[in-house]
Amino acid sequence: MISYQPTTDFAKSAEMTYDNMRSYYEHYSVDWDQARILEQILKLKNWDILLNGEMVGVIRLEFDHESCYLRDLQVRDKFQNKGIGASALDESLRLARESEAIQLRLRAFKISPAHHLYKRLGFRVVAEDDRFFCMAKELS
Repeated sequence: MISYQPTTDFAKSAEMTYDNMRSYYEHYSVDWDQARILEQILKLKNWDILLNGEMVGVIRLEFDHESCYLRDLQVRDKFQNKGIGASALDESLRLARESEAIQLRLRAFKISPAHHLYKRLGFRVVAEDDRFFCMAKELS
């Protein structure tokens, strides 16, 4: 059973993100500064994704006056392709609607297969650069 709870171990959460994203960071020569990342994470709304009580991923959201930004959706490698990411995205959409946001925005590395999930679930590419697709989904 998939469930969600507010994050309490932010260092563990940041480490999971690094483990998941390491190949992308290396591909694009992005430096990982653990202290800086942890500082940024603490400013976001963070939830752990649990599968039968085991932490298997994280959701990080940032809200402004009309939008919700999905800053991070991570699922541990061995739990991917099991519907957990789609469920977490549904939970992100629910949280965004609950906050009365009019859209959910995100960025995905172009080399990440995750952008296919986002497109399948109704997100559209609104901008792109050499590394990222910027995507959005209207919540009305």
